[in-house]
Amino acid sequence: MSRHVFGRGTGLPTASHAEGAVIVDRDGRHYLDGSGGAVVTSVGHGVREVVDAIARQARQVAYVHGTAFRTDELDAYADELAPLLPVDDPRVYPVSGGSEAVETALKMARAYHLARGEDRHVVIGRHGSYHGNSRGALDASGRTGLRAPYLPWLGQARHTTTPYEYRCAAPSHPTGCGRWHAAQLDALIGDDVAAFIAEPVAGAALGACVPDDEYWPAVAEVCRRRGVLLIADEVMTGFGRTGRWFACEHWGLRPDVLVAGKGAAAGYWPLGLAVCSGRVHDTIAAGGFTHGFTYSHHPVGAAAGRAVLRVLAGRDLVARSAGLGDALDRALRDRLGDHPAVGDIRGLGLLRGVELVADRPSRRPFPRSARVAERVVAAARDHGLLLYHSTGCANGSDGDVLLFGPPLVVSTDQVEEMAQRCAAAVRVVLGQ
Repeated sequence: MSRHVFGRGTGLPTASHAEGAVIVDRDGRHYLDGSGGAVVTSVGHGVREVVDAIARQARQVAYVHGTAFRTDELDAYADELAPLLPVDDPRVYPVSGGSEAVETALKMARAYHLARGEDRHVVIGRHGSYHGNSRGALDASGRTGLRAPYLPWLGQARHTTTPYEYRCAAPSHPTGCGRWHAAQLDALIGDDVAAFIAEPVAGAALGACVPDDEYWPAVAEVCRRRGVLLIADEVMTGFGRTGRWFACEHWGLRPDVLVAGKGAAAGYWPLGLAVCSGRVHDTIAAGGFTHGFTYSHHPVGAAAGRAVLRVLAGRDLVARSAGLGDALDRALRDRLGDHPAVGDIRGLGLLRGVELVADRPSRRPFPRSARVAERVVAAARDHGLLLYHSTGCANGSDGDVLLFGPPLVVSTDQVEEMAQRCAAAVRVVLGQ
């Protein structure tokens, strides 16, 4: 291990090679990739078509600046992607990852209102949300632990309630929750609000929380009525992860702006996308868009994204995500549904969360000092399973969630094995 790398952990194994849903370390140990890294490797490891597309484009044109040239590869990628996007007359602004995509989307919202002669600048996010670690994205995020060290830099955004069915704050729960959340959002909106940003299905921060069916229609109506742009953060949920191309489709949601990343290039290239509607684009274009990154509109990134798109479509992986997601849900419930420390199992497609609690009847979380999620993830790795985890879901500090987001090429047998190894890890740490 090099002492010159500013690493993200200690005692980590060294990855040697990977294929499909399996990663092998330098010592020859095999790991089932239950989380796709950070829910990234949608088409799996070692896909030759994607690697070849990247190499071919790099040989032809490796880099040109987006203000000097356009490229055939990016034009072709945008044209192939557009019919799949739940955005009216979509215009694609490619960047280097999810955080950059969110920053771009927030600036689009500001530029849109300026072009219309309105000085709107406030962004509303949700408590318990996550939109990235750059400053603007972190301000819009509502994940307390990640914000805490940087609070002196933050404070421009406002935050509203989140649809979290297991711990729903709506007084009328389990009915009328969506309308109640929409009313909370409406109460925060003033003439200075430019945009509302939210994940269609909550990702890393709350562990695959799915809203009730009233939520998104009610929220979209509030945004339209109040002249606020609706930004859907599909960085984790896009490109088949929830069993649809985009999670918005589960509710017929058509956002003004959509951001994507992770599964867009499946880890083969750092790629994020900020997609706005034609109406938003044309309004911004009239006033100009002061924004840009060195590596935006990258031709090799476009080649990677285009190849991943073709693998997803050619192997019918979106439908596969829906079917295997149901299988994973059943397997988790079979092995963990009766465990006294398992409070909730939730999600859509191959994005599934398991919330761990100290007391199941009261839903009382474990104290943060117990580091339960971290211990279970470590035990799972000892059992040859890689999981993602989140903390703070219950109250900003306490609360432990295990998150599954395996490659969409995972087999039925591997899904069963993932659930079995997860259950074994939970028993090691929490007994029974």
